[in-house]
Amino acid sequence: MPVSWTTASIPDLSGRLALVTGASSGLGLETCRALAAHGATVVMACRSRQRAEAARQSLLTPTGGGSPDAGAGASPWGALDLLDLDLADLASVRSAAAEVADRYGRLDLLINNAGVMAPPRTLSRDGFELQFATNHLGHFVLTLLLLPLLRQSPAARVVHVTSGAQYFGRIGFDDLQGERRYDRWQAYSQSKLANVMTAVELQQRLQAEGSGVLSLAAHPGLARTNLQPTSVAMNGSPIEAFAYRLMGPLFQSAAMGALPQLYAATAPEATPAGHYGPDQLGGMKGYPTPVRIAPAAQDADQRQRLWQVSEELGQAVLGDVALTLGRA
Repeated sequence: MPVSWTTASIPDLSGRLALVTGASSGLGLETCRALAAHGATVVMACRSRQRAEAARQSLLTPTGGGSPDAGAGASPWGALDLLDLDLADLASVRSAAAEVADRYGRLDLLINNAGVMAPPRTLSRDGFELQFATNHLGHFVLTLLLLPLLRQSPAARVVHVTSGAQYFGRIGFDDLQGERRYDRWQAYSQSKLANVMTAVELQQRLQAEGSGVLSLAAHPGLARTNLQPTSVAMNGSPIEAFAYRLMGPLFQSAAMGALPQLYAATAPEATPAGHYGPDQLGGMKGYPTPVRIAPAAQDADQRQRLWQVSEELGQAVLGDVALTLGRA
């Protein structure tokens, strides 16, 4: 891997179709910018059509078009399309997947980027704890519903965007939804650990069926996005607000934070079940590099248990939609 992998290293993506969740701001917006700048058609999947359209227009302006370091040889800009998607509503997930199939009939890159961070205990439309529902279960179901399209691509990839919180997480199988005891940061860490566990387990199952689809994970380190101010606003915590101000110098830009997931999505040298993050300050900032996954994500029994529970929860809501993917 180059010492400083940047968006200038992204290969030509002309003819490729990418779907990015949470595309209206932060890491998702920067990911869309870089992919489109290298020729990909990018589907911006967002909960708010208004914010999605505003983000799309910001990318189409002369100052928003293309990454600053894309280089003179970058491909012409790809199209930017919008897709309504609320990951906390599995009916919306099902509708979005069906629309992608009807509209395009194919998919090359799926970047599961959207997320919420440490809100007060809130339930999704389907009755699940919001972070588990949005960060993990919605993406899990979306991925399985889109796999038939991804399998048709000769070099498809699924990128699961996690965070350093994975290292502090554990899957509370006895209280997944935080009904008996809710700690918002533990629930966040659980959802981010679930992202990595899903990435590894999905790769195992894809390999077992002989599929060439790659499943990878990436985390942004400390990247300045709207997650931090939104979390502070939702919880009204002056201590948390002060902590973020104190940590300000450690935060890197959203554009830098997006590099690991862009590497996972596009770099020819990225490996199956690879996990990428920043290379400096213990993974807090810098350029993409392979990083270790949380030890809990290396437990095959725990991964398979989470997979089975996630299948069952999705199936309970969607009923007639098949969400199974076998494992040898």
